Amino acid sequence: MEQDETFSTQGNLLIIDDEPDNIRVLSALLTQQGYYVRKALNADMAMIAITALKPDLILLDIRMPQVTGYELCHQLKSSPDTDEIPIIFISALNQVEDIIKAFSVGGVDYITKPFKVDEVLARVKNQLTICLLKQQLMTQNQKLLQQNNQLQNEIKTRKKAEETLQTVNRQLQNLASCDSLTSLANRRHFDEYFDQVWKQMIEEQQPLALLLCDLDYFKNYNDHYGHPAGDICLKLVAQALDRSINNSTDLVARYGGEEFAIILPNTDLQGALKVAKTIHQEVQQLKINHEYSRVSSIVTVSIGISYRIPQAHTSSQQLLEIADQALYEAKQKGRNQYCVKV
Repeated sequence: MEQDETFSTQGNLLIIDDEPDNIRVLSALLTQQGYYVRKALNADMAMIAITALKPDLILLDIRMPQVTGYELCHQLKSSPDTDEIPIIFISALNQVEDIIKAFSVGGVDYITKPFKVDEVLARVKNQLTICLLKQQLMTQNQKLLQQNNQLQNEIKTRKKAEETLQTVNRQLQNLASCDSLTSLANRRHFDEYFDQVWKQMIEEQQPLALLLCDLDYFKNYNDHYGHPAGDICLKLVAQALDRSINNSTDLVARYGGEEFAIILPNTDLQGALKVAKTIHQEVQQLKINHEYSRVSSIVTVSIGISYRIPQAHTSSQQLLEIADQALYEAKQKGRNQYCVKV
């Protein structure tokens, strides 16, 4: 009974992998976090487990004998009994083509091996949260329909509807500040935060650095690999940029298209250069093939850097324009590099 209560609240997970060691490590990790975990070594065992008890989330390896992870995912998504089960692929395959195929057959996320503990836990929690919100929304809709058919409960129905609306409005406000593709801050959030930090640095008389990053020859990438691959590329680069900052006050935002902006409060030129170098390292380590780039065989970024100690008579727009000029200079000099203007 105690175990049932645990997996009903934390989540009922199914790991499918033909490598017992992989299953053992992943199962131990998730069980320690309070999840109810079941294991399957192949597709047949997985279908038996799913039929016995439908999981809340499946962690699926790609390379398996007889039936691959891709094929099993397609099979599950083709059945109305199992098509709503979210599937996260966990695989050593890390090429863009592999990731695209995982999403095309119905996967909701993709984690490369060797996996990072914090990444696995965050992605599992995120998918379970989404499922929970969907279930709550469906339940709420059913209640509202029933209450609408009962005039005597009209006041109670309206009150609950108002509370639900407030919750949705809060969620919409959060969504309004988030870029739907990359999950980074969007342009609106960037503008608001940039103005706020500018005023704060004026009061504290501390330096403020701004980086503008642009993917090199990204139009060529989209034209030849397709927009779905381009979206995956943007997501991966966004994650690399987010890994490149350290302070809680730093902000990475999708500025527009393939351009990103990074706000670094209390950061001088040396700190900004360090972040720029880290960005180049992180993006290079992604090793995303780009045969149609004129500067490299993999995806690269150009970076414009500006910084100053804001003064009361100056505008944040000036710092933005200077960073944009620095980015333009980096492109003119050959791309895949950073330039500084002050």
